[in-house]
Amino acid sequence: MTYDLGGTRVTVVMPTYNEAPNLPRMAELVLGLPIDGLHLKVVDDSSPDGTGRIAEELAEKYNAHLPAGRRRMSVLHRTEKDGLGRAYVAGMSAALEEGAEYVVQMDADGSHPVEAVPRMLGTAMASGVGLVVGSRYVEGGSLDEEWGRHRVLLSRFANRYARTVLGTKIRDITAGFNLWSAATLRDIDLATLDSAGYSFQVELKFKAVRAGHSAVEIPIRFEERTEGVSKMSLATQLESALVPLRLRMRNRRD
Repeated sequence: MTYDLGGTRVTVVMPTYNEAPNLPRMAELVLGLPIDGLHLKVVDDSSPDGTGRIAEELAEKYNAHLPAGRRRMSVLHRTEKDGLGRAYVAGMSAALEEGAEYVVQMDADGSHPVEAVPRMLGTAMASGVGLVVGSRYVEGGSLDEEWGRHRVLLSRFANRYARTVLGTKIRDITAGFNLWSAATLRDIDLATLDSAGYSFQVELKFKAVRAGHSAVEIPIRFEERTEGVSKMSLATQLESALVPLRLRMRNRRD
């Protein structure tokens, strides 16, 4: 069954850096979703393993035989690797310029369940909320058993810390699997975001709620990546700790 959304345009933005082993499978899963008009936009940061070239080959494959002006997949190449947040800003901004009405954030490593996208989209369209979070920390959500106890505790602490500092009710505020309405992203003004790394996820949600947009969390199972290595560095972890404090201080001044 294919969902006919009456022409509603949905773009999945997927940043990549050295994801050559994962991207073909992820592209197949995303573009195999039963959502009419879904578009996949890969944002590659000049991956040395050839991910950008593979993305172009996949785009050529999935766009073949389509009517003029229509594409199922596109690739945005960036020459500078300056953080996940910057990659998302570039991809999401391009999606909005191209007329997307909903934008999905999704990792390329297979950790986010592709099959949850129709449920997230249905929730957004039925409720009118500006943000749907694929949440690990609401009832029914879970983490892969391959996650060690240390990582689980660190992730839970990071969420609790950010929620407490910012006074938000979003339980998985660090989640990277999110669906946004175009109106919400325009109200946030992506160009004003400061965070370059994973803390981008926190800043984006905080600014959305502060701008008056509602969020709904739906449970997902977060899987461990099967190929490649995590991009989480010590510098990224330090930035993630400082960003909530900076946002709170700035919010007080405003």
